[in-house]
Amino acid sequence: MSQPARSNRGYRERNGEQRPPTCDDRRASPDRSSSRPPRRDHRDSKCTNICSRRGIVLICAILTNALVLICVVAAQMVMSGLSSMGGVGSFNINTNLNLQGTELQEARDLDMQYSQMRAPGIYGGIAFSLVFGVVSLLFVVAGTKPPHLMSQKLLMGQLVFQAVGAPAYVVAVGLYLHFVIRVNSTEVCRKREILYRRNGYTWMNCDVSGADAAVALFGLITAILYAAGTVLTFQTIRRVRRYLQERKRREEEKQRARSNPQRAPLRADTTFV
Repeated sequence: MSQPARSNRGYRERNGEQRPPTCDDRRASPDRSSSRPPRRDHRDSKCTNICSRRGIVLICAILTNALVLICVVAAQMVMSGLSSMGGVGSFNINTNLNLQGTELQEARDLDMQYSQMRAPGIYGGIAFSLVFGVVSLLFVVAGTKPPHLMSQKLLMGQLVFQAVGAPAYVVAVGLYLHFVIRVNSTEVCRKREILYRRNGYTWMNCDVSGADAAVALFGLITAILYAAGTVLTFQTIRRVRRYLQERKRREEEKQRARSNPQRAPLRADTTFV
């Protein structure tokens, strides 16, 4: 009795006819889509990890380091003097400067001495901001993985770097301003200010320039960002350690359950990092 039914079913399937699924078929072929793990977009996951609070703080620190670098260079260009800009672009000393003869030569000498006096602060500021910006960028690139998959040494290194970077930037800003004020209080700067003011250039003075003030401002903002990053990284390390301890405890319980099959199955706990 079952043979004709099978032949009829085979005939219908060969002719392309659809048949409704039976209960036996549902038991034999379960829904695989429900048991298949969801696909994860690697780009989205990397962006999500980088754009975490900890990553955003580091990205902002990179931007403020770049602003510090730009302002240090701008301060040197602004305060280098008009005579040192001769021959740059369409600037012509003979037509745009009121300085002539011995005054022009004196202005060049004073500009050269003043630039040499400011050189250690300029080069130090460039190197300092460049190093901190590059290291921050490396930590951002290394943060593409979830925190619990990252190396614990990397997280500790990031914590130490930001914890050191915050006070280091405050100290660096203080030293930079102290150095600028000390250079501006020298006799060379005063003679230079008098020479330029006598010829109508009153903005070339021995006060702290706007570019130097911008260096201090962005430096302090960077220090605040590193302090906030230290707190966030410390919290991340604590959560990762709790997660690893919980996972280790669950694995030990599973091993004990396998060794004792009469024990009730464990309930799956979830811990988010």
